[in-house]
Amino acid sequence: MTPQIAPGAMTGLRVIDLTRVLGGPYCTQILADHGANVIKVEPPAGDEVRDWGPPFHDDDAAYFVGINRNKRSIGLDLASEGGRAVLMKMLEGADVLIENFKPGTLDKWGIGNDVLRAKFPRLVHCRISGFGADGPRGGNPGYDAIIQAMTGMIAATGSPQSGPMRIGVPLVDIATGLYAAIGILMALSERQRSGLGQFLETTLYETGLAIMHPHAANYFMHGKPPRLTGNEHPNLVPYAIFPTRTDNIFIGVGNDGTFRKLAKEIGKPELGTDPRFARNKDRIANRDALRAELAAVFSQHDAGPLCDRLLAAGLPAGPVQSIDQALASPHTIHRGDVIEKDWYKGVASPIRLERSKPSLRSLPPKFSQHTTEVLKEFGYSESEIDGLMAKGVVCGSERRR
Repeated sequence: MTPQIAPGAMTGLRVIDLTRVLGGPYCTQILADHGANVIKVEPPAGDEVRDWGPPFHDDDAAYFVGINRNKRSIGLDLASEGGRAVLMKMLEGADVLIENFKPGTLDKWGIGNDVLRAKFPRLVHCRISGFGADGPRGGNPGYDAIIQAMTGMIAATGSPQSGPMRIGVPLVDIATGLYAAIGILMALSERQRSGLGQFLETTLYETGLAIMHPHAANYFMHGKPPRLTGNEHPNLVPYAIFPTRTDNIFIGVGNDGTFRKLAKEIGKPELGTDPRFARNKDRIANRDALRAELAAVFSQHDAGPLCDRLLAAGLPAGPVQSIDQALASPHTIHRGDVIEKDWYKGVASPIRLERSKPSLRSLPPKFSQHTTEVLKEFGYSESEIDGLMAKGVVCGSERRR
């Protein structure tokens, strides 16, 4: 018997998703995991990240699979007048439109925000873009690594030996998707009071600046750009990787009391009262000397048992694990953080509401898998759908060009 899936917090919300690549799909998967009816509208060539592999499942890359579950897909040529007419029909009952076209594209097609606001006053219209529509770089394309470079992120990442480094996950794209989801929920909340939707925009550039903490705050305070400190923290010591007898561990200490507790727990209580290390500012000034003291102690222990003991004592410590170790860890398994259905495996939504739980209702869709199903919901007959397909306005699941 298939277990009954409880309604999610976003059940009843209809989202028309015109986004591709990462930020937008990441946003709409958050909503879809919590029950939103997300219709993914793809161009005739499909979302390009379907091709960002290997690895692949059938013709779809893991990159696509990882951010598009719980959605339905329709292939639609919005560059055609017929395709735009279908979109406008779909928007009649929609709560949210999210897109990441270059600013001005919808205006060029005659369906810009002014038109949408007049026809659909309750619609929340979210745009994700690289730099926004105005300003010296308005309308320029944005890519995660380029934004990391332009907002100081790469310059603040790495060690003196490595030089500046790109962060190893597409943090700007993902955070932009998170901000977009938050903005949509804010607009929906405001709509309950006003009865009106509104336009909102999140940009990769502003997101990149917004998440540069504490580096931006430090710069505003003392006027100095960050130095390359590798795995160490600019404001806290110790906060770094240390080798043990087996594997590396990460130790993070946020205050003086925690440091004294750490010193006692590792059998070196005198470090907690040593005037070189007693306060955080002292530990920063004597960073190298403290690192040598701690490294000598940690080198006598195995990583796993040491971290278990420190964590049990309420101290911030963890083994440096690879992704396979993290996904198979007992805590991951206990919390149900890996979800499965048929061939699919993914990481569960980290948003855990008590009653309105997230769920895995459907697998990531094949290209245009749900075209007929979706169009019928909007009142199109079989013959009308066949006609739209014959004209290339909508695509069947076998057509990607």
